[in-house]
Amino acid sequence: MTESAKVALVTGAGSGIGRAVACALSGEGYAVVLAGRRITELERTAQMLQARKDSTLVAPADISKPDSVRSLFDQIRRTFGRLDLLFNNAGVSAPAIPIEQLSFEQWTDVLGTNLTGTFLCAQQAVALMKEQSPRGGRIINNGSISAHAPRPNSAPYTATKHAITGLTKSISLDGRAFNIACGQIDIGNAATEMTEVMRLGVPQADGTILEEPRMDVRHVAEAVVYMAGLPLEANVQFMTLMATRMPYVGRG
Repeated sequence: MTESAKVALVTGAGSGIGRAVACALSGEGYAVVLAGRRITELERTAQMLQARKDSTLVAPADISKPDSVRSLFDQIRRTFGRLDLLFNNAGVSAPAIPIEQLSFEQWTDVLGTNLTGTFLCAQQAVALMKEQSPRGGRIINNGSISAHAPRPNSAPYTATKHAITGLTKSISLDGRAFNIACGQIDIGNAATEMTEVMRLGVPQADGTILEEPRMDVRHVAEAVVYMAGLPLEANVQFMTLMATRMPYVGRG
């Protein structure tokens, strides 16, 4: 790792958007910390990075667990001594079933990763960014189109993504005095394994089942790189990036 390289942590880096963003950040010269639950997939991501081995840290972690997050940030401190960017990307969803059929465990699993995990990582990142020299850094939270409008039968996921918007605003405000910027990217239908089902058709608000257009995930990676590359005096507070023809704007 060069002394001038910035350090980025990407959660959920073992697949999809997280993997694409990690590769893009590495290509821009960042040292990248790859966090996620599946070490095999994290190591696969590491093999894709355009970086020296001393600029990559594979760090298995369950971000829904406070002890696991503390251990993750202890590794970052020991390895790099600072953190310039946190991309809070890890997320899960529950089965698309009527709300009365959801189990308590399905509800808490989604909240634990999507909301509590994002909070725990942001909490540790803010603490590190306050104490490091030079002080400050940037946090980018992965929201969703669901932060604005829900899909049918998506109560746990939608609730967490609305909550992420409030968390983003709070972090942005509380970090202002410490040169910590926080923004959010709300993504609609990036082509990843998670959205493969959309090629087969997904339920719409009017009760129909329709195939939905998707966009190349590289566009998300490029957008995150842009947000991350701004000087800390500037911030993209909210960005919505979506497949142009997806059914979001308008009535279903």
